[in-house]
Amino acid sequence: MNKLGRQRLQGTDGIRRETKLSNNPECKGLTPQQVFLEKGWITEQFMELYAYSHIKNLTGPKIPKNVVVGWDPRDLSGIFIEAVIKGILKAGGNALTLGIVPTPLVPLFMLHQNADCGIMITASHNPNDQNGIKLFSPYRGMKPLPSDDSRLTRFILPQKYSAIKNVSLKGKRKDCRGNALELFSGFTLAPENSWIDESINFKNVVLVVDPTNGSLTGIAKKIFTQAGVGKVFEVNGKLNGDVNVFSGVADLEGRDRITAEQIKNPGGYFYRHKAVVKLFEVGRKHKSSLRKGIMRAVATIFDADADRFFMLEYDPFKDLLWVLSGDETAILQAKHLSTQFPEKYKGSLYINTVESDLNAAIAAEKMGLKSELTAVGDKWILLKILLRQLEQKSKDRDCPKQKRLVFQREAKKLKKTGITSIASLKKLARILGEKSGQKKDSNPILAVGSEETGHNITESQFIRPDGEAVSIYSGNGIKSALNTLVATEYLNFSPKKYYNKISRPFAPGFKGTLYVYYIHQELFFSGSIVWRKVKQTLIRAAKKRSYQVATRIFPEDPDMLYISLSAGKAGIFVRNSGTENKISINLRGSKLDAANLKKMGQETIKTLFTALKNCDHHFYKLELDVLSQLASQPLNEKDLEIEKHSKTRLVTEMQKQGLIEMSSKGFRLTVLGRWYVGN
Repeated sequence: MNKLGRQRLQGTDGIRRETKLSNNPECKGLTPQQVFLEKGWITEQFMELYAYSHIKNLTGPKIPKNVVVGWDPRDLSGIFIEAVIKGILKAGGNALTLGIVPTPLVPLFMLHQNADCGIMITASHNPNDQNGIKLFSPYRGMKPLPSDDSRLTRFILPQKYSAIKNVSLKGKRKDCRGNALELFSGFTLAPENSWIDESINFKNVVLVVDPTNGSLTGIAKKIFTQAGVGKVFEVNGKLNGDVNVFSGVADLEGRDRITAEQIKNPGGYFYRHKAVVKLFEVGRKHKSSLRKGIMRAVATIFDADADRFFMLEYDPFKDLLWVLSGDETAILQAKHLSTQFPEKYKGSLYINTVESDLNAAIAAEKMGLKSELTAVGDKWILLKILLRQLEQKSKDRDCPKQKRLVFQREAKKLKKTGITSIASLKKLARILGEKSGQKKDSNPILAVGSEETGHNITESQFIRPDGEAVSIYSGNGIKSALNTLVATEYLNFSPKKYYNKISRPFAPGFKGTLYVYYIHQELFFSGSIVWRKVKQTLIRAAKKRSYQVATRIFPEDPDMLYISLSAGKAGIFVRNSGTENKISINLRGSKLDAANLKKMGQETIKTLFTALKNCDHHFYKLELDVLSQLASQPLNEKDLEIEKHSKTRLVTEMQKQGLIEMSSKGFRLTVLGRWYVGN
C-alpha cells in the first residue's frame, strides 16, 4: 500500500491477494483484516466481510439490493465464492449468480437487469494462487474511484467478523447463468458491437483460442464459430484451477515477437505454452496458403477473467509469431473506424494510459483522432469518456446558460483535484440533468480507449428489457478480439506487405519495463524517502544525458512518479502495481532514446531492490534460496530444490525481474542477479 493505500485496501482494480484459509495456523489469533494487511493474504472470511460491507454501504431507496455475481474458475473448492455470496445475503442483498463468466458480462448483466451492484470474484491475470474482488457500480458501469474505495475501507477496518459470522441469510439467491450467457452471446455478435457485416468472411482464418483455463473456456470457441471463423482450436480449456499457467496475456507482455527458438525444449521460454506451440503447428501446416494470402493463422490470447486480449499472428515468411499487445490492436481498431467511417469518428477520442508506446498516440492523431493520456486503469478511460459526454452536453444549444456556467465552474474545480468518487461525477451530471448520454445524431465521443496490457475499450450497445438503449464501455477481451479480426480483414495488401503491416501498425517507439517483486509497497508514495531518492536519481541521470526534465502530476494516481523528458517526447514513470506485490520502472520514448532510457532504468532499479525488498515475505526467502542454488551452476526448473507448488510462479517472477535467464544448460544468474546476490 502507498500513502493513499493506508486509507484504501484496494489497488488499481479492487482487492487481490494470495489466498489462505482462515483455519491456517499462521492466521491464528489474527482478524481477517490483520491477515490481509500484515500477512498479505486474503481469506474466505475477509471475502465475506468485504462483500457484506459493500452491500451495507450501497445507498439508494431500493431494498433489498440486487447484486450480480460472477467468478473465474480458479477457486475449485468454491469456498471463496460461497463466502462472497454469504456476505451479500447476510447484508440483505439478493445474489443473481452467473457462475464462471467473463468479467465484462457482470456489468452488462447488471445494467441490463437494472441491478444495484456487480461483483466479479477474480484475481484477473495474477497467478492462480491468488483471488480477489472487482466491483461495478450501476452508474454507467463505473468501477469505484479512490474516494469510494476509501469510504468502503473505513467501514471494513473496524468491523468484527464475529459479529457477522452467525448472521442469518436475509437475501435470496437466484441462478441467472442461462439468461446471462444468452445475453452475452447476442450482445457480442451484434454487428454494432462485433463490427461484423456482410462484407466480412472469416472462413480463411484458422484460429487458436487460449482462454487460459479461465472464464472464456468453451464460451470463446462457440462465439468465434458462430462468427464464421473457418477453423477454431481451443487450448488451455480445462476448468481445473490452472488459470494463467503457461498461458494468457501476462506472459506476452513486453514482447513484439516469438521466434521458433523460443518453443524449443529445453531452453525455449514458450515451449510449455500450448497456444504458442499450436499456432506454430497450424501456421507451418498451412504455410503455402498463408504465403498466397488465402489463409491466416491467428491466436487470441486472454487472461483468466477475459477482460484483456492479445493477438498472435503467424508469419509464414519469417516463421515467427507477431505479438500484438493492447497498443497494436487498439491502433488497428482505430484505423478501421477512422478509415471506414471518417466523418463519424473525426475528432473522437483515442485514450491511452501512461503504459502505452508514446508513438501510438501520435499515430492516432495522424488519423484525425484526439489523443488523451491517463493513469493506469480502465476506470480512468471510462471517466474521461463520461466527462467528455457531459462537456459536450453542456455545449448543446438547448442547455440553459446558467446550467452551463455552473457545470463549467464545478468541472474546473474537480479537474484540479481529480474526480475521485462516483458521487462527484453524478453531481456534475445532475447539474445538466440526469440523462448524461450523447445525442443519437452526434458523433461518437470515443474511438478507442487502450491499455497496453490488453484492456481495449470501444463503445458497445444493448437494449434493456424496458426498451431503453444503453451504451457500455468496459474492457472486453472477446469484443476486442472480434474487432481486431475485422480490422485486419479490411487490410488490403499483398501477403508480404500484410505481415509487415500487421507486425507494425504504427512506427513503434521504445518500451521497457523493469520490475521488483516481494516488496514493502507502503514505503513508496509521493514525498516518501524512497520516492524522493528515486526522483533524484532519475533527474540526475536525465540531466547528465541533456534531457529537459519536468515532473508531471496525475491526480488519478498521485503517488506515481512521472518524469517527463524533452517536453513529453520521452518519459519514465515509477509506480506500485495495483494488482500484485511489485513495483515497476517504465521507460517510454523513441528508438533513439532506448539506450539512454535503459541505462537510466538500470541505475534506478538497484535503489528499489535495496530499499523495498520485504525480507519477511515468503517468496523473498524462496527467491534467495534459488539464487544461492544458481550461484554455483545452471539448473533446470525441475532440479531447483524448493516447494513444488510455488516453483512455477517464482521462476516466472524472477525472470520478469531480470535476476535469472534460461541458457542451454538451464537457468543461470544474470548480471543483475549476480549483483543482487552480492548485496
